[in-house]
Amino acid sequence: MFAGSRVVVVMPAYNAAKTLRRTYDEVMEQGVVDRIIIVDDRSRDETVELARGLEHVRVHVHPRNRGYGGNQKTCYQLALEEAADIVIMVHPDYQYTPQLIPAMASMIGNGLYPCVLGSRILGGHALLGGMPIWRYVANRLLTLAENLLTGAKLSEYHTGLRGFSAEILRTLPLEANSDDFVFDNQMLLQILWFGFAVGEVTCPTKYFSEGSSINWRRSIVYGLGCLWNGLLFRFARMGFGTAGGRFPVRQQEKPS
Repeated sequence: MFAGSRVVVVMPAYNAAKTLRRTYDEVMEQGVVDRIIIVDDRSRDETVELARGLEHVRVHVHPRNRGYGGNQKTCYQLALEEAADIVIMVHPDYQYTPQLIPAMASMIGNGLYPCVLGSRILGGHALLGGMPIWRYVANRLLTLAENLLTGAKLSEYHTGLRGFSAEILRTLPLEANSDDFVFDNQMLLQILWFGFAVGEVTCPTKYFSEGSSINWRRSIVYGLGCLWNGLLFRFARMGFGTAGGRFPVRQQEKPS
């Protein structure tokens, strides 16, 4: 709980058995989390068994693998069912530190920003944390392109540590988004489309063998998808289509 707001952490999990307990322990140490929701996307390891042994955790198992985006859709639906006021997504692979949860919750709970991103780029420590150079360069180029297409000034669009107000989750047409990795990017573009303010905090990150990461081929597909969705955002701003309902014609006014 933060200032009367119910804080729910969601974890989209897939083969996270090696790092789940470490991530969970650090989440609970922050002292502001009321509930943790772990959605398992048909893991092939002991993720589900470990998750069911944890306290203050709701575990949901998909009957079939729905993909990273499909997993998040379930996460946010369940968080709203739990009457969450603030929802923070933390990857159970321990790549992003849960120690930022209180800071992110305070920024949302105090009404400063309805969306807060944990940026690996702010602070300049991404490479020191082990981010591969090719991934860093791709991140910077994609972010530059998307800032030009959207008019935003974010330091990165590709972080997996994100916090949202319940209002955002009730507003965005998330079901119109992909079930694959590009969901993250589409969701952030929708947040900008609806006029929600986005805050960022510097986030140290860790790259190690147990952490999850998409391969080179899927990274290329993801990058092309980000550029394509950025173009669709720009076309929608110009009045050419709604990108399958992701960017509705009537853009709603939201407080900044």
